[in-house]
Amino acid sequence: MFLPLVLTLWVVILGMGFLQFHNEAEFRSEKIREQLDLVNSRVIAAYEKDINPEDFLDFIAKYYRDNELYDKIRISLYVDGKLSKAYGRPITLTEEELAGNSAGSGATNSSGDFFYRKPQRSADGRVVVCTILPYNKTVNMAATPSARIMYIVIAIGLAVTILSFFSTRYFGRNIKILRSIAERAASDPNFIPAMDYPHDELGDISRQIIHMYNERSQAMFRLKREHNVAMHAIEEKARAKRQLTNNINHELRTPIGVIKGYLDTILDNPEMDNASRTHFLNKARDHVNRLVNLIADVSAITRLEEGGNMISTEELDFHDAIYTLANDIEESGSLGDMTFSFDVPFECKVQGNYNLLTGMIINLVKNSASYSKGTECSLTCTGEDDKFYYFLFRDNGTGVGEEHLPHMFERFYRIDSGRSRKAGGTGLGLPIVQNTVLAHGGTITVENCPDGGLGFRFSLPKYKGR
Repeated sequence: MFLPLVLTLWVVILGMGFLQFHNEAEFRSEKIREQLDLVNSRVIAAYEKDINPEDFLDFIAKYYRDNELYDKIRISLYVDGKLSKAYGRPITLTEEELAGNSAGSGATNSSGDFFYRKPQRSADGRVVVCTILPYNKTVNMAATPSARIMYIVIAIGLAVTILSFFSTRYFGRNIKILRSIAERAASDPNFIPAMDYPHDELGDISRQIIHMYNERSQAMFRLKREHNVAMHAIEEKARAKRQLTNNINHELRTPIGVIKGYLDTILDNPEMDNASRTHFLNKARDHVNRLVNLIADVSAITRLEEGGNMISTEELDFHDAIYTLANDIEESGSLGDMTFSFDVPFECKVQGNYNLLTGMIINLVKNSASYSKGTECSLTCTGEDDKFYYFLFRDNGTGVGEEHLPHMFERFYRIDSGRSRKAGGTGLGLPIVQNTVLAHGGTITVENCPDGGLGFRFSLPKYKGR
């Protein structure tokens, strides 16, 4: 970068110096020619003012010959075509010059004899004056520019060279850093540049480039991380589906096997008494009902997981919905000896789906009735804020071991698989509860209550119109 720049600047400086030298030489030569033209003009002007040109010529010749540059000047005066007076060796004019048909020369002749030779004729044509300045060393020096021009050109060139050296070194530092960053970035994808740049335009550009590079690297890192998260989510979803399929197969095999066994027994023993046949048929019907419930729960949880964000919601008075549900539970006697109570404020308007929310509460109630070993369960509104109502559903049973709490919402998870199957559960009730709350935009957690029993804390969004 330095050498091309310096060579270019030297070419420009030398070119400008040569042009200046040439212009200076022309200027000096022109000043000499103007002085010699002035000699002829003054003699002719004196003649036209009726002044004796010979006397005036004496004055002019004396003035110029006192100057070292013009001490060799030759002046010849012709009157009516004849030489009247001459200073220095007479100048012989041709007939064309006497007649005014030749303009003479204002520059050095080809042989180098004179620097200037130019005749001038009066208006009436009677007087002709011719001046010659012989070409010699003194005239040459006067017409040649001073060597100071070259010194100045060289000084400027050296100054520009030094300035270019430091400038290119200054600017080259950032360029080297950028090149180093480009090479390291190409070979090391984890490279994060952090270097100090000067506070100037090039430094600002360098910092901007580094900022753009860092932002691009961070964006690529975020994209890669999001891709990994998405892939992990896809893999987890696929794993969950495989697990669900395996669990469903496992859950289906047991009741189907039992039903087949009962039916085979009945068919293989046509002489079986009516009491035994009725007992076997009732057992088969119980397992058929279990299959129906299992299929219904699988359908519900699949619908919630795949279309949870598309469920239809509306303004729902949660107090009225729970009041109606509590009456239905009490009239059906499905809880046996367990009682259900609630404490939900009037005008508790939530943004929800009636069927899903009542189904969720029924699942919680059935779970308590089947597994808690308690005598009562309840639903209480524990608070509210600008967006949500907060609830606690609990029972007064024995609770569960702390090691089971993180798995309570897993599909087909049973604390006591034998007892749970005997109770008739499908293992999907609590996962349906969780997905119902999440589909409504709330949250749910499970805990052992300090005074005994199992508690489910969940939130539901307030009605949007309020």
